[in-house]
Amino acid sequence: MKKATNITWHETAITKGERRAQNGHGSCVLWFTGLSGSGKSTIANAFSSYLYEQGISEYVLDGDNIRHGLNKDLGFSDEDRAENIRRIGEVAKLFVDSGTIVTTAFISPFRSDRNQVRSLFDEGEFVEIFVDCPIDECERRDPKHLYAKARRGEIKDFTGIDSPYENPLEPELTIQSHKVTIEEAVKEIADYLVSKNMI
Repeated sequence: MKKATNITWHETAITKGERRAQNGHGSCVLWFTGLSGSGKSTIANAFSSYLYEQGISEYVLDGDNIRHGLNKDLGFSDEDRAENIRRIGEVAKLFVDSGTIVTTAFISPFRSDRNQVRSLFDEGEFVEIFVDCPIDECERRDPKHLYAKARRGEIKDFTGIDSPYENPLEPELTIQSHKVTIEEAVKEIADYLVSKNMI
């Protein structure tokens, strides 16, 4: 990939701190990671709705939606997965700089990719949320019938079947989505952000 040259970083006239002050709350990325069917998007959207109802500036970046636009040129090889996550990390950083709480729902199976994204943010701005759900439960739910297709060999490099998922080692939060309700998950996340004076 050819890299741009002759470019200079320009500081913005309005700082992240000033945007946060105007909004009346902090900003961060809530990085939901877990197997397909674990409930990442469901919980991310439910929490985003909660923030909206509280008058908090929020936005959701969803894996499938991003692949319809920004990342539609990427496949599912290890290299493309890494680039997918790199781009999302950079977009999420822009939202955090704008004073927004951004929720992301991506399988993001590799620790190294998630750690690379974490490195983009200041301390406390990257909140890794492991949506922990056994693969047999994910397969039972299988809302998009992806596991069935992967088992039949119709989808290659499918996480959990023929491509690995590396569990987070020290996530800020772990939500066992097969044991809690969506409302309970939302409360757990909200309580965490309150404890960090983010909201």
